Amino acid sequence: MDNLQSSQKSVSLQCVFHSIRFKVNKGWSKALLLFLCPYVSYWTFVYSRITLFFSRFAVTLEKDTFRLYSEYINQKVLFLRYISRSNFNPDKTMKTERKYHHLIKSVIIVLFLSFGMTSCEKEEPVPVPTEQTVFMYLPWSDNLTSNFYQNISDLESVVEKNILKDERIIIFMCTTATKATLFELAYENGKSVRKTLKNYTDPAYTTAEGITSILNDVQRYSPTKCYSMVIGCHGMGWIPVSNSKSRSGLRTKMHWEYENVPMTRYFGGLNAQYQTDITTLAKGISNAGLKMEYILFDDCYMSSIEVAYALKDVTDYLIGSTSEVMAYGMPYAEIGQYLIGKVDYAGICDGFYSFYSTYSTPCGTIAVTDCSELDNLATIMKEINHRYTFDPSLTSSLQRLDGYYPVIFFDYGDYVSKLCPDETLVAQFNEQLNRTVPFKRNTEYFYSMSRGQVKINTFSGITISDPSTHSLASKKEETAWYAATY
Repeated sequence: MDNLQSSQKSVSLQCVFHSIRFKVNKGWSKALLLFLCPYVSYWTFVYSRITLFFSRFAVTLEKDTFRLYSEYINQKVLFLRYISRSNFNPDKTMKTERKYHHLIKSVIIVLFLSFGMTSCEKEEPVPVPTEQTVFMYLPWSDNLTSNFYQNISDLESVVEKNILKDERIIIFMCTTATKATLFELAYENGKSVRKTLKNYTDPAYTTAEGITSILNDVQRYSPTKCYSMVIGCHGMGWIPVSNSKSRSGLRTKMHWEYENVPMTRYFGGLNAQYQTDITTLAKGISNAGLKMEYILFDDCYMSSIEVAYALKDVTDYLIGSTSEVMAYGMPYAEIGQYLIGKVDYAGICDGFYSFYSTYSTPCGTIAVTDCSELDNLATIMKEINHRYTFDPSLTSSLQRLDGYYPVIFFDYGDYVSKLCPDETLVAQFNEQLNRTVPFKRNTEYFYSMSRGQVKINTFSGITISDPSTHSLASKKEETAWYAATY
């Protein structure tokens, strides 16, 4: 009887076991989902809150993690209740729980490490926009390299006065005909330091595309509200490079070709392959989407009406010399402070005059052209040209501002005074000319490598080539100024 009862109990237990196993198999998917949901939801949110912790607020993470953990406990209690109702095998349940617990922990660790690796990647610092960038552009100019280094050194002496606030100074300099460097002058620990930004091999600095590319680099490294440009090299005013290429068949000797005399500073180098047309410069600046606050030409003969009119849409002001500039160039130690920040155009002219009036060769001219006034000046000039024609016999009486023969660059104001006999119209012209060239200074003499020191009797601050018969000025009728005034 006992054996029979024992056997019946055994059968009953087996039936119960199979019943439980059937229920387990039948409800396994649902049970597993209920088991995993708390883990997945919890660790997913924890991971997101860890990310938030690194980027925002630790307090939020602590509160949300505590809340999520409470939810997790509640869900796990519900799950355990389900187990008790479903008569789960505790050992099997714990093994399953531990198995998936370790799996989910591994996934979370991998995700966390990937987040950490991503966060630790080195990112290029984003430049902070400033108020002004002064860009000094020094393309290859053969025999002026040592003078360029002196110019940079003088500018560094200004930086060391700790005047840079919301301004930056970026310099592009060709160290050879095929190599150049873009670097910044910055103030650190009481002195000026040079920070290299980019090195160039064969930069196309004589093409519009090349100039645009360089200016795009400047904007990338120094995003700013306004840009100013200082250009240092040899200069030849508006004269096209194509004209200079053919000068070998002429008897004209260019101003930089004289030897054993104090040297002065074509826009570019001495050879045509390193020279740049003004129209090319204008296109290069325009294609970069820029309009300069000012362009300062540290070159010879760049304060001309033809140059200014060609650049009027890419700069507000033009600063330059009507004549040859000594090889030393602009005295940046004296005028640098006026170029940076709030530009002081009168201070620039006064500083230039103060330096060159006591220089070993005490000669120099400088002027500032307000390009916004050029169209008004062109309108008056067109009326004068329409009514009067210049008498060539008066050419020799005009104020020359170069050393060439025949003269290429004449004083503009003096030319109009001898072109137009209408005093009222001349007075109107002079008023507009003074608005167009509001700042100017000159020493008693200008210097030319071919003629030495030449007396200045009248000075308007800007030249014109209209009356010139020189072969190098043969393309004057192709200039934008000529088209606007005839």
